[in-house]
Amino acid sequence: MRKTRVFAAYLPQYHETPENNLFWGEGFTDWVGVKNAKTQYGWQRQPRVPMNENYYDLSDYKNILWQSNLAKQYGIDGFCIYHYWFEAGKSVLDTPAKLILAHSEIDISFFFSWYNSSWIRSWSNISGNAWAPQFDKKDDKKQEYLLKHEYGNKQDWKQHFEWLLPFFKDKRYYKIDGKPVFIMFCVDNKRIMTKMQQCWNDLAVNNHLPGIYMISGVGPFRNQHCLDAQFKYQPLGIWNKRKAIQRRLGKYLHISGKAEYKNIWEYKKAWNIILRQSRKCVKHHIYTSAIVRYDDTPRRGKKANIIRGESPLLFEKFFSQFYSLNTKYNMEFLLLTAWNEWGEGAYLEPDTVDGYAYLEAVSKVLENYKV
Repeated sequence: MRKTRVFAAYLPQYHETPENNLFWGEGFTDWVGVKNAKTQYGWQRQPRVPMNENYYDLSDYKNILWQSNLAKQYGIDGFCIYHYWFEAGKSVLDTPAKLILAHSEIDISFFFSWYNSSWIRSWSNISGNAWAPQFDKKDDKKQEYLLKHEYGNKQDWKQHFEWLLPFFKDKRYYKIDGKPVFIMFCVDNKRIMTKMQQCWNDLAVNNHLPGIYMISGVGPFRNQHCLDAQFKYQPLGIWNKRKAIQRRLGKYLHISGKAEYKNIWEYKKAWNIILRQSRKCVKHHIYTSAIVRYDDTPRRGKKANIIRGESPLLFEKFFSQFYSLNTKYNMEFLLLTAWNEWGEGAYLEPDTVDGYAYLEAVSKVLENYKV
């Protein structure tokens, strides 16, 4: 077993749900945006097309089995599955997780990252995550909150825990010191989060688990671990760095002598930021992530966040440094963004241009760390 395990962020969105049908139209998944994406710049590659035009449906467990086998073949240890839980105990996009639980032949490690944020209409001034802003319309009079996030009280926390418990007890669920790993992606209420952790730890012990290994995002109380550990997500750290530069230089930056949209970053520059930020994090045992590639044009259109100049060779070079850094500081795991976030151009899965090259790059790097 390698010293540091490699997990890839996993988007469970590619199946039809009543909520997406209501919000964005009948049959909507991220594949709609991926197929319809248009280039905004001459150097841009859109749309991205999966190899063999494999626009899979994750309500079929065979597609998840294919994903898990492919990931393991190239050295990916598991999936960090985005988890969506809202007020009144509403869970959405949970079909793939339920299928993994039901099918033991899907033999891959996994754990959840709770995107503890409301889903909002993209033009709203309220706080939350704009799920698919390119498909929103300002003249649409539907509610501003699509799905509202609330932590609730102890009874709500217990309901949430009981939903998660079968996953926590599954032998494939990733654990540290016997404790199921669970990420609270957004850091918005330290007091509530710590109380919830205490409640879940008690419930875990009552259910013959030593506790829950809860990890918070790096937030406004950085290096003050409100939970068991912290986590630095990318490319969020890159975009935050961009905002700091914009405050000094203005809204637009010049790339190759031409004023272009503000959220464009060169691949080499982005990775240098990742490595610099990661060096600071791992010294304090803060878990880190890194990009494979990134271009969320399918979701955000002209307001896309783009990291340009990607290549499998560059990824292999930088991932090698990133993995070495994490093993040096004995980090239990790292995260790659992502396995299948096609709507954000962040994926390891094979496409029609690069084939399996990014997966092969991961495999080559990890070959040096076999024990």
